[in-house]
Amino acid sequence: MTSQEVRNQFLNFFKEKNHKIVPSAPMVMKDDPTLMFTNAGMNQFKEYFLGNSVPKSKRLTDTQKCLRVSGKHNDLEEVGKDTYHHTMFEMLGNWSIGDYFKKEAIAWAWELLTEIYKIDKDSLYVSVFEGSEDDNLPLDQEAYDLWKAIVPENRIIKGNKKDNFWEMGDQGPCGPCSEIHVDIRSKEEKAKVDGASLVNQDHPQVVEIWNLVFMQFNRKANGSLEPLPEKHIDTGMGFERLCMVLQGKQSNYDTDVFTPLIREVEIITGKKYGTDEQTDIAIRVISDHVRAVAFSIADGQLPSNTGAGYVIRRILRRAIRYGFTFLDTNKPFIYRLVKVLSEQMGKAFPELKEQYQLIENVIKEEESSFLSTLEQGLVLLDSVIKSSKDKTIAGDKAFELYDTFGFPIDLTALILEEKGYQLDTEGFEKALKAQKDRSRAASEVSKDDWNILMTDTEQEFIGYDSLEANVKLVKYRKVTSKKDGDQFQLVFNLTPFYAEGGGQVGDKGYLEAPNGDVTYIVDTKRENNEIVHFAKSLPKEVSGTFKAVVDEKQRRRTESNHTATHLLHQALREVLGTHVEQKGSAVHSKYLRFDFSHFSKLTTEELREVENFVNARIDGHLPLEESRNVPMKEAMDQGAMALFGEKYGDTVRTIRFGQSIELCGGTHVKNTADIWHFKIVSEGAVAAGIRRIEAITSDAVKEFYFNNNRMLFEIKDMLKNAQDPVKSVASLQEENAALKKQVEQLLKDKAKGLKNELIAELEDLGGAKFLAKKVDLDAGGIKNLAFEMGGQVDKLFLFLASEKDGKAILSCYISKDLVAEKDLNAGTIVRELGKYIQGGGGGQPFFATAGGKNPDGIPEALDKVQEYLK
Repeated sequence: MTSQEVRNQFLNFFKEKNHKIVPSAPMVMKDDPTLMFTNAGMNQFKEYFLGNSVPKSKRLTDTQKCLRVSGKHNDLEEVGKDTYHHTMFEMLGNWSIGDYFKKEAIAWAWELLTEIYKIDKDSLYVSVFEGSEDDNLPLDQEAYDLWKAIVPENRIIKGNKKDNFWEMGDQGPCGPCSEIHVDIRSKEEKAKVDGASLVNQDHPQVVEIWNLVFMQFNRKANGSLEPLPEKHIDTGMGFERLCMVLQGKQSNYDTDVFTPLIREVEIITGKKYGTDEQTDIAIRVISDHVRAVAFSIADGQLPSNTGAGYVIRRILRRAIRYGFTFLDTNKPFIYRLVKVLSEQMGKAFPELKEQYQLIENVIKEEESSFLSTLEQGLVLLDSVIKSSKDKTIAGDKAFELYDTFGFPIDLTALILEEKGYQLDTEGFEKALKAQKDRSRAASEVSKDDWNILMTDTEQEFIGYDSLEANVKLVKYRKVTSKKDGDQFQLVFNLTPFYAEGGGQVGDKGYLEAPNGDVTYIVDTKRENNEIVHFAKSLPKEVSGTFKAVVDEKQRRRTESNHTATHLLHQALREVLGTHVEQKGSAVHSKYLRFDFSHFSKLTTEELREVENFVNARIDGHLPLEESRNVPMKEAMDQGAMALFGEKYGDTVRTIRFGQSIELCGGTHVKNTADIWHFKIVSEGAVAAGIRRIEAITSDAVKEFYFNNNRMLFEIKDMLKNAQDPVKSVASLQEENAALKKQVEQLLKDKAKGLKNELIAELEDLGGAKFLAKKVDLDAGGIKNLAFEMGGQVDKLFLFLASEKDGKAILSCYISKDLVAEKDLNAGTIVRELGKYIQGGGGGQPFFATAGGKNPDGIPEALDKVQEYLK
């Protein structure tokens, strides 16, 4: 049975049980502040379990692409070392939102596994929650009795809270669960050791394949449990593990989910899978990680240095490093796997085919960049080794390589071992823990329970039509973080405040109580389909009716920028071509940022054309044509543009300005004339094939031109009110260039005279012609002088210092024959002596320079340098 057939049979089975098949949500979370990535099938249904929204069907089924790089059994550094854990994986699931419960969930799970998939009943074990004294919960007798009617009691395992009680987080819906495990060992092995004893013991052939969660409690902030108003079913079955079982394999990587990728790695690298443990691990890492990275990019998350982008970069760099270390690859090659992946999974996930070229380009550029970093890291590590006084390399030095330069710690340890050194692992772990503790403390948030004041099934957003409204407080809670201190989250029965989403920032404003007291709203976000307002304080009286008012000035500026992104998108497709697609945006009140797919830097003429196109639409006074609750198909038939990585419902909102029509939930001006003017302030690369434009509109443009005009008058004033300041500046530049040439020639003449003086001062020291001296030259002059002397004097060791504008310069020149003979390194020397001038630097073994802010340290540096020749 192929993996495609396995997936289809699961979905069709539950479709026949009256479940609605829903598409996978994007793997990258856009509007959930609690998660970076979808890490479980239930993430997209959280709002239903919390009771914040009502689903169109109470029975749902899907296959969800997930990403896990932390948590139970899923540490990124462990993936690839076994055969059944992954970063990116598919989670098959069926869901009941207040409909059926344990009886049906258990019966259908057994029916699918044993009657449809034909898994041997005698190889299956089930677990039930044994209860918890801490939570005052007894054994899940209901689940136990239901299983007892299906399987022998010796195949029912009582599991603890860690294995058989599932929780969404520290707070929120939770409940006991039943896991289904499969034993795929040989008959001989089964006869020796009972499979029940191996359940949840990390045995590679006795693995969990399905978890049935019976969501029936709510975990409060104080740790106590309360029953949910409705009971739900949330199940998750590991697709890759299921394929392993059904295809009779002993490893997920031996199934057709991975074998096409593994074969391609073998072809590219010339390495054979299954012959060497380290090679096998490397191939598994690469085959797993390329899936995670490709799906993330397809969903709109590019590798970067922060947040979710950093996670993706880290996953990709781990794959590159394994190829570099164990497959002898020093050129980009992982990008070549994208074609195989898109052909293999493109039918189930069409975004892979549609975004194929972008994914390939981004991965290729990241590979090239990191391979270059690895080369630099090898040089730096070599320097660390040479400067070490013993055979143990300090953990903080290794951490600096890891943290500052991205050099992998296990690669550091491997290289050290090969060279006869060892790593101070304890010191590294201490430095790493300190960094993690700092990061955790900075981002830690504690939340109280919601204080419910009234029941309101669904919140109404009226902010498209009004900027103020009379509202009632439905619920509130206190949240505390190191970054923002104490804040309060407020939820109203209706609101004019737009919640951050679709790239647009959340509204600010205030809440006015009947007695005139004002509470300021500092931000608005959407969480689990609720609009949450952030305030620094809580109204003194929480009952009654409040007047909620949006900051009109900020909203109008934000609307101008948001509408401008639509016009900009249209302009780019018109000027550059229809290959342009939006890849991200940020809409603030002061500026807009727009990321788009394009293969090259925009020329000055192209930027001018784009600006003119947008401003022509502004001058055209195009009215807003808004349509709400439009069926998705109808909107697409009208030509509306949808964005990759966004999840749309059955009905959507369309925004049209002239020929520009997009699916959008943001706020916009009523007429393009309200934008006043559009000005691009920067254009540059974000990643391979992705460009970024930053622009301003409205008041920001007025301020931009005002500042430019002011600077122009200041320049004219400096130029004695020149009639043509451009011509005057050009004349000054020509004059400056001529003077520079004269100064350079004078310095050369000075250095030539100085050269003979310095040659006369050379002394014999340790088999070298040595001189350490302070001179009155800049860095360029010192370099020229050193190389000229090196051309005349054999075995020269020259160390020169200089002071310019309150800064110190150290330069070291060592003849190449002396470098080899005495194992000297000018780069190491200037780095070590740079501490005397409170600076640092580097360079090549035969010439290097350091700069610092303490010229008073020059005499000591000059005094210490001769020790390198003794």
